[in-house]
Amino acid sequence: MKALVTGGAGFIGSNLVDALLARGDSVTVVDDLSTGRRTNLDGALAAGAELVELDVREAKALTRLVASARPEVVFHLAAQIDVRKSLADPAFDASINVGGTANLLDSMRAAGTPRIVFVSTGGAIYGEGEGKRLPLDESAPIEPFSAYGQSKFAAEGYLALYERLYDISGVSLRLGNVYGPRQDPLGEAGVIAIFCGKLRAGERPTVFGDGSQTRDYIYVGDVVAAALAAAESAATGPINLGSGIETDVLTLARQLAEIDGNESFEPELAPPRAGEVQRIALDASRAERELSWRATTSVADGLKLTLDSL
Repeated sequence: MKALVTGGAGFIGSNLVDALLARGDSVTVVDDLSTGRRTNLDGALAAGAELVELDVREAKALTRLVASARPEVVFHLAAQIDVRKSLADPAFDASINVGGTANLLDSMRAAGTPRIVFVSTGGAIYGEGEGKRLPLDESAPIEPFSAYGQSKFAAEGYLALYERLYDISGVSLRLGNVYGPRQDPLGEAGVIAIFCGKLRAGERPTVFGDGSQTRDYIYVGDVVAAALAAAESAATGPINLGSGIETDVLTLARQLAEIDGNESFEPELAPPRAGEVQRIALDASRAERELSWRATTSVADGLKLTLDSL
């Protein structure tokens, strides 16, 4: 299969590129390297992947590239992922997450590309889970607490529009808080990358708030498996990817300390940050029904894999 992966030099994207190549697919990577790292693709480029340095906001260049690559499926991961930056500069956030997505879809329309797998967010799109019956399924109200979550929801709407107008089949994967090797500390689950870095440096981690806030953490290998399954399925619309299990921040710190045998890894508390919810967990029943997928990596196992990769 010929695949195009936007944001393919990033954390999740580069892991996906490796998996595509491992099964024999031809892969074109689009990344402007503003947050993605070329080193993440060292193995992939040696294995035959092509990297095109391009910003998805550059509509004409993107259209030429898609026409030339003629992918059978597009995996769209290029995004502005920093929740705090999205609140500080929502127009910039929207220019990439909404405008860039619209550019890509129009490029696909022009080239006749039939299928897109869009990496959206479940950790930020539903807003506050406190007081709601968790885990949340795809019918839950969309009430984001950040411009990032709002822009991802808007991009999902463009997928639906292009399906109605141009028969481009699209599925939006609403991810829990993804973590694992190559993780960027800017993302929703960046706390794990930061904690691992602090642990390796012999420093104490900082916890914003009281540490009781929960997330639905999902290992990157499980996300990659779901993306591959989604590409080959006929599923459209939003699909949650999560474990349905809440894990609080203090538990993350404790588990990392236990894995490393470091009793001095005690969190320092700081004031809570704007745009962050207290609780969230995702019901992935639709993914199990339509993609034959479920999260198989426990947080404890995933933390060890992540720490061992450093």
